[in-house]
Amino acid sequence: MNQKLQIRKATIEDVPGITAIYNDAILTTTATFDTEIKTIENRSEWFNQHTEKYPLLVAVKNNEILGWASMTRWSDRSAYDDTAEISLYIHPKHRDKGIGKLLINEIVKAGKISGLHCVLSRITQGNEKSIYLHEKVGFTHVGLLKEVGKKFERILDVHMMQLIYS
Repeated sequence: MNQKLQIRKATIEDVPGITAIYNDAILTTTATFDTEIKTIENRSEWFNQHTEKYPLLVAVKNNEILGWASMTRWSDRSAYDDTAEISLYIHPKHRDKGIGKLLINEIVKAGKISGLHCVLSRITQGNEKSIYLHEKVGFTHVGLLKEVGKKFERILDVHMMQLIYS
């Protein structure tokens, strides 16, 4: 039976699917500046950092994780407790199907409900689709960090975007 796409809160059972999607991004894209693949154990620790305040959502269809989105603590300094960094990753087979749009809309809503005040996003140059998705949900450009990362032998800029809940 072909199930409908579902966006829901992630569970610990979703960690292998989340990890596979993130590892693909590490190995094949500049969407993350991580360069070493993650283990299930590492991602389980990361999963446990996502509380009600910092939600983690997955897009699921036919019991397959197609993508995920999260709000992660921006800093461990308590003055930043109401600020998070957003992340959004889609399985390569399921990109350009509207899943990113659904996930970003839902994670932004979840962040507001959780009491966050500010959400930051770092987007590597060349990722215009991500910039577009962020703009569509209310993020604005706040700066460009020049030549701050190196991946695949390329020195890359990073766009800083911000959403302030009103």
